[in-house]
Amino acid sequence: MYRLQLMATAAAAALSVVFSPAQAADVETVTVTAAKLNEARIGIQPQTGASTYTITDANIQAQPGGDNNLLNQVILQAPGVAQDSFGQLHVRGEHNGLQYRLNGIIIPEGISVFGQTLDPRFVGSLKLITGALPAEYGLRTAGIIDIQTKSGVFQPGGEISMYGGSHSELNPSFGYGGSSGSFNYFVTGDYLTNTLGIESPDGSVDPLHDRTKQWHGFAFLQDILDDNSSVTAILGTSNDMFQIPNQRGLQPSGLDGITGLGPAGELTANGQFLFPSDNLNENQREITHYGIVSYLRTMGDVDFQVSAFGRYSSLFFTPDPLGDLLYNGIAQTAYKRDVAYGLQAEGAWHVGSDHTIRGGVIYQADDLTSRTSSQVLGVDAFGMQTLPDTPITIADNGDKHAWSYSLYLQDEWTVFQTLVVNYGVRWDQFQAFDAESQISPRVNFVWTPTDTTTVFGGYSRYFSPPPFELVATTDIALFDGTTAAADHTDDTPKAERADYYDVGVEQKVYPGLTVGLDGFYKASHNLIDEGQFGAPIILTPFNYRSGRQYGLEFTGNYDDGGPLTAYVNAAYERAVGKDIVSSQFQFDPGDLTFIATHYIPLDHQQIVSVSAGASYVWREIRFSADLLYGSGLRKDGATPNGDHVPDYTQVNLGVSHAFDLGWKPLTARFDVINVFDEKYEIRDGTGVGVGAPQFGPRRGFFVGLSQAL
Repeated sequence: MYRLQLMATAAAAALSVVFSPAQAADVETVTVTAAKLNEARIGIQPQTGASTYTITDANIQAQPGGDNNLLNQVILQAPGVAQDSFGQLHVRGEHNGLQYRLNGIIIPEGISVFGQTLDPRFVGSLKLITGALPAEYGLRTAGIIDIQTKSGVFQPGGEISMYGGSHSELNPSFGYGGSSGSFNYFVTGDYLTNTLGIESPDGSVDPLHDRTKQWHGFAFLQDILDDNSSVTAILGTSNDMFQIPNQRGLQPSGLDGITGLGPAGELTANGQFLFPSDNLNENQREITHYGIVSYLRTMGDVDFQVSAFGRYSSLFFTPDPLGDLLYNGIAQTAYKRDVAYGLQAEGAWHVGSDHTIRGGVIYQADDLTSRTSSQVLGVDAFGMQTLPDTPITIADNGDKHAWSYSLYLQDEWTVFQTLVVNYGVRWDQFQAFDAESQISPRVNFVWTPTDTTTVFGGYSRYFSPPPFELVATTDIALFDGTTAAADHTDDTPKAERADYYDVGVEQKVYPGLTVGLDGFYKASHNLIDEGQFGAPIILTPFNYRSGRQYGLEFTGNYDDGGPLTAYVNAAYERAVGKDIVSSQFQFDPGDLTFIATHYIPLDHQQIVSVSAGASYVWREIRFSADLLYGSGLRKDGATPNGDHVPDYTQVNLGVSHAFDLGWKPLTARFDVINVFDEKYEIRDGTGVGVGAPQFGPRRGFFVGLSQAL
């Protein structure tokens, strides 16, 4: 309540300058009501006992690049997060498994990676929620990315901006929020083009054939119906086009197990066996649209919210018809589309001062369409390419409907003034390429023995179906007798079932400085992993029969309200799996045999990850720096995933200044990404489920101008 009074006082002081006393009183009432409803909505979904790391809009602006960064680059500064190619993030040794929420409402994950679809410009604050999660979180449990969007009530005004520099980058954008009576809004949009759309495959400053063009848009619309209820709509869109970058100086060298008709055993197609890799022309388009409509009401001791959500996601890959065939034995045009829609209804009942009962139901349905047309070459039973060497076209199309139901009920019990326990149960059921269900108990606690010490932890049983939109629909029998033939079975991916334990402590050392330590352990059956198989950048899920993940995270944050803010996060993690039991046709036979009886590191295991940053304001000039350190993802060694790529450190610097030109500030910024121009590998192209090599960005210089509106 004290926070609401402060908001009301600040709003009244600001608005009295522009409005008459009566008008200012009306706007103040709307502001207080919006704040009250915000508090009620956030209180429906607690994070009691979970590990929660918050990044605010101010934190984003303080990074080099500010809100011109992609969202995955922002999240990389959180603890326990490792970077991968194509904007992927690995949290605590998991492969994706992230759930994205806007104002607490689930957005189903699409075929493309959301870390490059959602825009930091509309982020008011962002929480990465991990660990032993309370019962309201399920299905995707590696981490919850919960974004509280900006609102025209609390962030009126906006800006128009131009940003660009190295790699021929241009990034114009705008954002604006406002209100009229009980209605408020915030909208943003941007266009991005550069010549580093996907990571360089050879570490060069400007890779061959790597242009991207991207359009993003977002709108938050809210109408406050009365003192106790509101209706909110969220709309977003992303249309991204990528060229697939080429490695330089290669020629086709044939396929393992197949003898082609070329002079050195290379494949031939219509008599051709030479094709410079510089000339490959592969392209991919990714489209995502999403929308949410929510009704929120608070009635004394009861708060509830009912939301309908939907997401359209499509991916279209076009190969190089001849080049892909000669290099890979298949040139596949691939189109995948997934339309997801559902309902999320949740509520909280405050029973006296000691108990809060929360419950909810979530329903989601998906309609998947897959269309592929593949050109391949004929092969006989002995692995010899046959004549004629004219490409054969194979069509493989499929449609599938899937659904899932989730129910949960939990009680947040204040046992003592210093001890809160949240216990509950969750039930999930899904039907897609498989049908499974599970009841999952959860228990969490938060203990505050002193004003400066917080101990938290818990146990959660998890149930995670394979990502339906990514499950391959290929009929592998269609490719028998061709250069794309599979020689293994193709069992359907199963749901992962896991036991998760987490305990941590947070200590306020002195005003402004907080440090924390958090440990976790996870044991999984049918652990879900994902790999890229083939030229299209489409990930395919598969299962290890058994999996183990464990680690320790350290966090440190300094912010005393002064000119200096700083943070450092460090994580040590292990992630291993044994016995691949689904999608086996994608793997090397020797690897399958070894992994069947041996635990191996997961390809996305990075043993040590560090992120750090600082910002200092001097005479209205902000100086900022951040860094990422990684010990390296896995590559093949003496055994599958038996080694790792070299460790790396990327340092970024930025400076910005707001100039007072007599109207509204004009902000200029200058950023240097990878200051020391470290050439480092993210992937080397080997490892279980790994596609092509990728390198981190080389040194880049960027400038920006932003005019406040």
